[in-house]
Amino acid sequence: MCGIAGWVSFDRELRGEGAVLDAMTETMECRGPDDRGVWAEGPAGLGHRRLAIIDLPGGRQPMTFPTPHGNVAMVYSGEAYNFTELRRELTDRGHRFTTTSDTEVVLHGYLEWGDEVAERLNGMYAFAVWDARESKLVMIRDRMGIKPFYYYPTPDGVLFGSEPKAILANPLARPRVTLDGMRELLTMVKTPGHAVWDGMAEVEPGTVVTVDREGLHRRVYWELETREHTDDKATTIATVRELLDDIVRRQLVADVPRCTLLSGGLDSSAMTALAARQLGEHGEKVRSFAVDFVGQADHFLADDLRGTPDTPFVHDVARTAHTEHQDIVLDSRTLADPEVRAKVIRARDLPAGFGDMDASLYLLFKAIRAESTVALSGESADEVFGGYLQFFDEEARKGTTFPWLVSFGRHFGQDTETLDPALRTALDLDGYVADSHRGAVKNIQRLDGESDFEYGMRRMSHLHLTRFVRILLDRKDRASMAVGLEVRVPFCDHRLVEYVYNTPWSLKSFDGREKSLLREATADLLPKSVYDRVKSPYPSTQDPAYATALRAQAKDLLATPAHPVFDLVDRSSLRDLAHRDTPVSGQAERRGLERTLDLALWLEMYRPELSLD
Repeated sequence: MCGIAGWVSFDRELRGEGAVLDAMTETMECRGPDDRGVWAEGPAGLGHRRLAIIDLPGGRQPMTFPTPHGNVAMVYSGEAYNFTELRRELTDRGHRFTTTSDTEVVLHGYLEWGDEVAERLNGMYAFAVWDARESKLVMIRDRMGIKPFYYYPTPDGVLFGSEPKAILANPLARPRVTLDGMRELLTMVKTPGHAVWDGMAEVEPGTVVTVDREGLHRRVYWELETREHTDDKATTIATVRELLDDIVRRQLVADVPRCTLLSGGLDSSAMTALAARQLGEHGEKVRSFAVDFVGQADHFLADDLRGTPDTPFVHDVARTAHTEHQDIVLDSRTLADPEVRAKVIRARDLPAGFGDMDASLYLLFKAIRAESTVALSGESADEVFGGYLQFFDEEARKGTTFPWLVSFGRHFGQDTETLDPALRTALDLDGYVADSHRGAVKNIQRLDGESDFEYGMRRMSHLHLTRFVRILLDRKDRASMAVGLEVRVPFCDHRLVEYVYNTPWSLKSFDGREKSLLREATADLLPKSVYDRVKSPYPSTQDPAYATALRAQAKDLLATPAHPVFDLVDRSSLRDLAHRDTPVSGQAERRGLERTLDLALWLEMYRPELSLD
């Protein structure tokens, strides 16, 4: 896993722009603490920071290959889990390798198949190839959008990077945010290609973007397709298990210490148990890690979102799978620490608004990184198998908006009530969400003869797999790579996604519960407590001391009346939240405080040019 950056300028020679290329590359140091490299030739410059996972001495980048008609150079971030098979195929075609890294296999795959190498890869990846033979830059991103990839067109070329900060380090990039960027920032709709920063875009998942002297060209090489599912229940369950066995086996390959993230829920428990069985065949034990909070057992109050604390279930899995387990226990003072908040914002480049759940994820990953370099996560199983409450919510099933917004609104309320009223009017967030939803559902394919109910559930699945999952994947990637930890997501393997997406809802919930297929496919590995457990989201601290700390920070902010955050936030609304005598009740008030404090730090750190007229 790594961080990449680059610059193509068809009107200049970039070998004289080493200082700028270095600056862009060094913003990715957190993603690649093990090595660095910068390469420039003619109109192209590439930068790379490396987190060494496979072939530690042999995978240095940028990696180049000379041809009679010019060099082909590549910077690559990610893992190709089928690189061993591809290497054999390329060797049979006459290619010769000098390393055992997957990076060299991907480069030779490009030399053999051009940008159609994308269709042959199984993995998570974002990479750029400068092909001097045709004077073009080719940028490719994985199918599900597991690895981030941004670009910024310029008058004579393009800037690119794993994260916006790499692009913003170039003087050509203007750190500007418009009303449209604020709309994207403040809503959970994840518009494909949108990057919040004006002029910047994402390479969309499953897409190749090519830049040459004629301009920018896009080619979609993968997207969710509707197909008829003909397997019966027993065959479907068996196929899911077969796929999971193969996926986990591939994703355990690494030349560095590995572990799993274990929450005690079905997803992470199944993945951990599969990994434990496979490594046990070779006499190895899985290391597992879970997050917990000081006093959580004392402060925990069950509600209709989280009915049980995670820790008892985590320990059941650890005992059953015989993992070497460690709980990472966090206290409220650390969770509320402005320095931790600043590191999260720096990791995301934006005030994402997940509050203590972002802080705890960052701190969890930081603690794990001290002992491991690769972690397997249960992320995305809810999107694939239909695990969220909204899949069973009649209002969310109506299909009039993004289903998770129905659920979030009910459980968490709004975190935009502290915004300046005039700004809220100008933003028209309800209109933005409605427009985005119409665009998201208009091209979802329907099977001939598919019932209205089944098609409605297909639409819900499609929205989760093309919108919501990308929010969580980005959050996971940024928090983990901020500390140099590679997190792999087995449930995002495109073969599993394609297969389960086309499985009718009647099969996905054949026992009337969430994630029926995953539960039955791994039933032999699970303790009964986890098999029977109801879905519980990522944990959030319930310690009143956390909310008290937020209020104190809000009061400090109010004592700085000239702070630029008050161009966005209504002072009186914030004062009301900060000075209430009653405890901060519910998630809405707490999220309003967290959102405001995030915005304030972001404005201080990035000093964005706001164009909100």
